[in-house]
Amino acid sequence: MIKNIGLVVVFLLFSASGLVADEDSISDIYSRAGIEGELLIESLDKETIYQYSSIPVEQTFIPASTFKVPNTLIALEESVIKDQFEVIHWDGVTRAYAPWNSDQTLATAFARSCVWCYQYMARLIGDEKYRHYLDKFSYGNEKTGTDIATFWLDGDLRISTSGQVEFLRKVYLESLPVKKRNIEILKDIMLNDVTPHYKLWGKTGWEGQHGWYVGYLESNNRVWFFANYITIENQSDLLLRKKLVMDSFKLKGIF
Repeated sequence: MIKNIGLVVVFLLFSASGLVADEDSISDIYSRAGIEGELLIESLDKETIYQYSSIPVEQTFIPASTFKVPNTLIALEESVIKDQFEVIHWDGVTRAYAPWNSDQTLATAFARSCVWCYQYMARLIGDEKYRHYLDKFSYGNEKTGTDIATFWLDGDLRISTSGQVEFLRKVYLESLPVKKRNIEILKDIMLNDVTPHYKLWGKTGWEGQHGWYVGYLESNNRVWFFANYITIENQSDLLLRKKLVMDSFKLKGIF
């Protein structure tokens, strides 16, 4: 059954020549999936922007594990971990998600969204450093919270889809005030898919009803940034975080 769609449904295409009417086909993709949320897709040159929303546009939400994108850079900058290969030793605590119950590297911790790994690094970084980097990165509302090990999950940090896209643009352009080596490490572990038609860098996020998939795609000599926020009602919805993005790219002929 299709879930109740919010009061506002927006789907716009912007181009260099101005606002262009569209057939709301991305809206159809979300409606058929029974998903409420917001998708933003922007070309590198900003001449083409797709925005769909079945919720009030430009709301801010907890970033959940998408915060591992800036968090990885912060950990590398602070030398909490040296590279994607250094081992993070398992603390011996058995957790419900089996892939977490072993030693990790930065690469596996990122790919598996290993919460305890990033919590370990967060305690070494500390609140003062986090506030410093959030300000330098202009990331979201730049707030942490009372618990340094969970502020991206249940603290005060919030970000919008446009905020995600703007930060990813800085990652791609390597315009953040961090070492080039650390950006390169991040890009290496963010790479999700390599096909004859496209390359895709991304990160999922999930906490409670908050679901994310953010990243960027290269295809046909063009670069596209994206941020998909959806409301999670069932665990089966988690697969739709990425699927809705990819279906939208295909629909628009981006690859």
